Amino acid sequence: MRNKPVSPVLVVIAHGSRDPRHAATVHALVRRVRSLRPDVRVETGFLDFNIPSVHGVLESLAAQGVRDVVALPLLLTRAFHAKADIPAVLASAPARLRIRQAEVLGPSPLLLAALERRLYEAGLTPADKSSTGVVLASAGSTDSEAIAVIADIAREWRHTGWCAVRPAFASASLPRTEDAVRELRALGCARVAVAPYVLAPGFLPDRIARGAAQADVLADVLGPAPEVARVLLERYDAARTPLRAAVGA
Repeated sequence: MRNKPVSPVLVVIAHGSRDPRHAATVHALVRRVRSLRPDVRVETGFLDFNIPSVHGVLESLAAQGVRDVVALPLLLTRAFHAKADIPAVLASAPARLRIRQAEVLGPSPLLLAALERRLYEAGLTPADKSSTGVVLASAGSTDSEAIAVIADIAREWRHTGWCAVRPAFASASLPRTEDAVRELRALGCARVAVAPYVLAPGFLPDRIARGAAQADVLADVLGPAPEVARVLLERYDAARTPLRAAVGA
């Protein structure tokens, strides 16, 4: 009787932060992922500020005899960290590991569903959509591809019934959250809501919150929303399929 193939270990790679809320939120999301897929071993590594480091997690897995790993960037866009930092860390991993880097989480219809979940939890209802303008507030980036993705998401989200949707950025790019709030007021939206398109609390999400001072509604960060956990597993499954095919070839 042949043994059932062991699923690749999922290593979730988070940025890390001096703010303890960041790591706590990442761990809450990973716990939700584990509850959805108890057959998959899930580990967490941080690029900076928090432990364990990504390199330390990979070394530990290699020492335990693990061979196959899917490394999943806990990022919403393909910016510098996904294109440079994470590939560099993975390139320095122990040679015995077969690692495949999964795609970042966004864009995804599930993330739009998570954004709406957070807005409804903050007090809006589906009946409020047509009279409410939404600021899609992201951390910001100097990467033009990442900025374009946020703009595309805002346009797509507008077509689901909101009065208007405008992108905003906490750093590197413009407009800022407060400017987008003023623009939506000028457009005549009866109320304005700010939806942080960020995964965990920290310095930039706090800046978004300050920029939302004149908005009517401020949603929470995406955090461990069930839709986020589902996207994470979708990316894992997509990445592990070619890896398993190569192993069985």
